[in-house]
Amino acid sequence: MTVPEIEANQVPADAFLLDVREREEWVAGHAPEAVHIPMSEIQGRVAEVPEDRKVYVVCRSGGRSLQVAAWLNHLGREAVNVGGGMQSWEFVRRPMVSETGQPPFVA
Repeated sequence: MTVPEIEANQVPADAFLLDVREREEWVAGHAPEAVHIPMSEIQGRVAEVPEDRKVYVVCRSGGRSLQVAAWLNHLGREAVNVGGGMQSWEFVRRPMVSETGQPPFVA
């Protein structure tokens, strides 16, 4: 199954953005409106992922998010992988926040 992919600069501003990185990565820097469900928790928390709208899945570089997007699509959801992950997000200067009080960065 081919997973649809989008570049970070093309993710709609009102998108449901699912960040599947680990907690330490999330704390360092993430998109302001993203929802954080680590890849290791996605199976148990899939009910938190909307069934009625497209889900954009992001990780650090695009590998984990590709796996999660494929799994969500297999379940019948509409999931799109964010190519290049948060590294690309940061590179194209999309908004980021941190949970540390320090400037955000991709860990």
